[in-house]
Amino acid sequence: MLLLSKEDIQKVFTMRDAIDADKQAFILHSQGKSEVPLRTKIPAPKHEGVFLFMPSYVEDLDIAALKIINIFPNNIDQGIPSAPAQVLLINGSTGVVEAVLDGTYVTQLRTGAATGAAFDVLARQDARIGALIGTGGQAATQLEAMLAARALEEIRVYDLNIERTKEFARSMQEELSSYGARIVAVGSSDEAIEDADLIVTVTPSCLPVFDGNKVKAGATVSCVGAYQPHMQEMDPVILTRASKIYFDSKEAVLSESGDILIPLADGTITEEDFTGDLGDLLLGKIVGRENEDEIIVFETVGIGTQDLVTAKTIYDRAVEKEIGLKWGEAETPRPAIMA
Repeated sequence: MLLLSKEDIQKVFTMRDAIDADKQAFILHSQGKSEVPLRTKIPAPKHEGVFLFMPSYVEDLDIAALKIINIFPNNIDQGIPSAPAQVLLINGSTGVVEAVLDGTYVTQLRTGAATGAAFDVLARQDARIGALIGTGGQAATQLEAMLAARALEEIRVYDLNIERTKEFARSMQEELSSYGARIVAVGSSDEAIEDADLIVTVTPSCLPVFDGNKVKAGATVSCVGAYQPHMQEMDPVILTRASKIYFDSKEAVLSESGDILIPLADGTITEEDFTGDLGDLLLGKIVGRENEDEIIVFETVGIGTQDLVTAKTIYDRAVEKEIGLKWGEAETPRPAIMA
């Protein structure tokens, strides 16, 4: 069995790779070629957390995966990830666990890449300004995904803790300097979204974190953080202004995300307002952006197929480049799992 750390993964896999992997995952999901039971959730109210178990299987690829991910937002105050996780990659023909990957980083990559995939196919080509609301464990890859999808000149970052926001912006400016964009901390969400072409929210908030009336025409909005029915970081106003509303998985979103469930329940929107899943767009089954003034919303809660395809691609490249730690074996790494 191969053990792959974050550092190992970074040697063989980029954000652009992650976006491509997510696109493949969304297509497989829309084609009905992946078995992805809804995630099992065990609340941990004492610590405002939740344990999540996400299995997936793609017969065509002869591979299965199980991600164990535990969401504990208060971890950020202790300087540890808010979503610690592991991904087990399982040979579909033998049932043998072939690899264990740093699931925290895999999750960060594939979650950021979902936003990147949406922006890649839905955002205006001339997008220049990005806004990021939230600086938690998923924020860094959301920021990089924006930069990977469009040649942005500036990204404005906002969080409730201004000192943490400034440090996040500083570290991201240094880490992502090769993209050539300015990354700046701002003091309010209004300042962040003003004239922004791309907007990402990645918070555990139960109240909207931006004013939907102030989003510019032509903007593309990706909301990532509302993974439970009581969470609502998206201002429902933006749903009434949006020309199109896409999901990673409508089924998953309607089972979990307060961003959509709450405005559905109060009549702000109906299912008639939904455009469809991103995978169907990638397959050409539904329409994408039709003009430069459309406001487009993407809601993502994550599906297990993303973890599976991302982990498989990482594993194959790690085996090819002899990266990672072999556990319980004396021989060389096994051949890559073949599609």
